[in-house]
Amino acid sequence: MVQQDLLTEEIIWKALQEVKDPEIPPVSMVEMGMIHKVSIENGNVAVQVLPTFVGCPALDIMRKAIVQQVQAVDSVQKVTVDFIFEPAWSSDRISEQGREKLREFGIAPPPLHHKAGELWKVDCPYCGSPYTTMDNLFGPAACRSILYCKHCKNPFEALKPI
Repeated sequence: MVQQDLLTEEIIWKALQEVKDPEIPPVSMVEMGMIHKVSIENGNVAVQVLPTFVGCPALDIMRKAIVQQVQAVDSVQKVTVDFIFEPAWSSDRISEQGREKLREFGIAPPPLHHKAGELWKVDCPYCGSPYTTMDNLFGPAACRSILYCKHCKNPFEALKPI
């Protein structure tokens, strides 16, 4: 009973920092801004998750990874994961650390505070050049596009601003 008193949201957030985005393993779901809320009641932990897209095919993988990681924390009795769509996930939720890890992984992070309909400017994650072109709006996942850097001659992916 005493240990349950020690279970805090901070401990759960720290555990969630180890749950990686299933499609971009260097970046955690916390850094992607996908964890919306954590609550604890009598050792039962509830985690609210904002998927990047409504039809994301990785929801079951995310749920299992969250449950496995949080269940390993001392004093946790039960873990529930709810995917919510209000508020909608926004690419502005990606932390600065997450943006840096995306660049290191070869994915250009989306611009901050992008407004729909505005020109989408993307710098190359490899050389930083703004001299890039869109090769294909649709990349390997619904949230990514394929671009090409005319400076360093590398193709790369970019997360779409949402």
